[in-house]
Amino acid sequence: MIPTPNLDHLSPGDYEHVYEPAEDTFLLLDALEKDAEFLRNEIKPCICLEIGSGTGCVSTFLGKILGDGTALLICTDINPYASAITNKTGYHNSIQLDSITTNLVNGLLPRLYHSIDILCFNPPYVVTTSDDLYLSKSILEKAWAGGIDGREIIDKMLPLVDKLLSDKGVFYLLLINENKPNEVCEIMKNNYHLQSEVLLSRLAGREKQLILKFWRNTR
Repeated sequence: MIPTPNLDHLSPGDYEHVYEPAEDTFLLLDALEKDAEFLRNEIKPCICLEIGSGTGCVSTFLGKILGDGTALLICTDINPYASAITNKTGYHNSIQLDSITTNLVNGLLPRLYHSIDILCFNPPYVVTTSDDLYLSKSILEKAWAGGIDGREIIDKMLPLVDKLLSDKGVFYLLLINENKPNEVCEIMKNNYHLQSEVLLSRLAGREKQLILKFWRNTR
């Protein structure tokens, strides 16, 4: 069993500026751990990318899974405070993370076109109004407010997945039932020929969270 990354370097004040790991974070960690042997022995990644890294907990955990330190672990977050904390979390756990402050993957394409072997995204998925999403002045609210069906940010990311994933690449996406995961799977299959499965699911209070795994037909 791989231990959860140590976050002792973070203070309660840090969580006023960055999303604190919660049930959704830990579900994504469990999904990556479930696929650990597959990721190490079949994917053998060169470049990994996490969108919306927050504290850096997920990418640090992924670095621990991969173990040998040969993969480049890139993280993006729109929140500059999160980018700084991500780097600190990696350092505190002896994992090298390269954190970039940007919106989704702005600035990474076309350079990383079809280059990402492991892609992770725990998106802002909570169902809100569009106003809550786009008019909010709170950087922390942007970490969870997802707009209509909780899908407005997710739907912006979906076309980029096809551009980013390598031929052997795999994409892990956290959703809740309200995000209409079956519809997401159909979009990815029909528009981008990506296969999918529900890797893990769990109830968190009244919220059903699940991890979708996507990959190309070529595998």
